[in-house]
Amino acid sequence: MGIALFLDNIKKQLQQHPPLFIGEETAFRSAVVVPLVERDGKWHILFQKRALSMRKQPGDSSFPGGKIDATDASPMAAALRETNEELGVDIERIQVIEALSPYIASPTFVVYPFVVVIDDPDVFTAFNRDEVEEVFTIPLKWLLQYEPTCHLVAMTPEPGADFPFEKIANGEHYQWGTRMIEEWFYEYEERIVWGLTAHILKHFLAQIK
Repeated sequence: MGIALFLDNIKKQLQQHPPLFIGEETAFRSAVVVPLVERDGKWHILFQKRALSMRKQPGDSSFPGGKIDATDASPMAAALRETNEELGVDIERIQVIEALSPYIASPTFVVYPFVVVIDDPDVFTAFNRDEVEEVFTIPLKWLLQYEPTCHLVAMTPEPGADFPFEKIANGEHYQWGTRMIEEWFYEYEERIVWGLTAHILKHFLAQIK
């Protein structure tokens, strides 16, 4: 096989299913929606407060969504399924506007967000009480004018007990780098939005300003 043909075959293989990033196939993958709803003639973004009985992030404000299952046809299908399960909204009443850039929280965790419009007045009462404590909205106009606060969190790797220090230079004295993580906070009345939800929200607002 000639060099040109060999490289052409390699190129075709790489173009078939290019991953978003190295490790995407084995990362924890989830999908969420950024829901736009109309209230009193004005656009709002809808959030849900996670049930206090939830194992992860109980009581936090979040977008509807969750883990992408093997049976989901796509990240968007997963986002719509999870929204239906959490909010009790028929998928037919969810209009997908556009996909946002995925949020790569770490090499082992990625979130695929989708901007949608929900046209269902029952969204405020039909939610799944086992997963959602309550549903609330924040006016889009207010969010576009608000400047969130930023706080830094230092992240330092902690190798496990079986880490093979003998295989790396400087062994146990290896200098691990500390990475600073930005955490954004939106505070509307008594509501606080932070974490990955705030990261996705901030990106969305920057895109439409």
